[in-house]
Amino acid sequence: MCRSIKTLREPYTSDVTDDDVRAAALQYVRKISGFRAPSARNAEAFERAVAAVTAATRALLDDLELRRTGRDAAAS
Repeated sequence: MCRSIKTLREPYTSDVTDDDVRAAALQYVRKISGFRAPSARNAEAFERAVAAVTAATRALLDDLELRRTGRDAAAS
């Protein structure tokens, strides 16, 4: 669906910033809504959706428990 949204978890990427999370959320909301830039009357709803998806994405990334690789487990 949103092929250009990159995976935001290790080992695919490290040091995910808030900007990375928001950019992914923005792409998702653009895809779902069909708007690249919403009209003035839809801007508030669009921004609320981006904020909600950003928060949900950050919560997901923070809550994921990743299986440790042999190298990571040996370092602990």
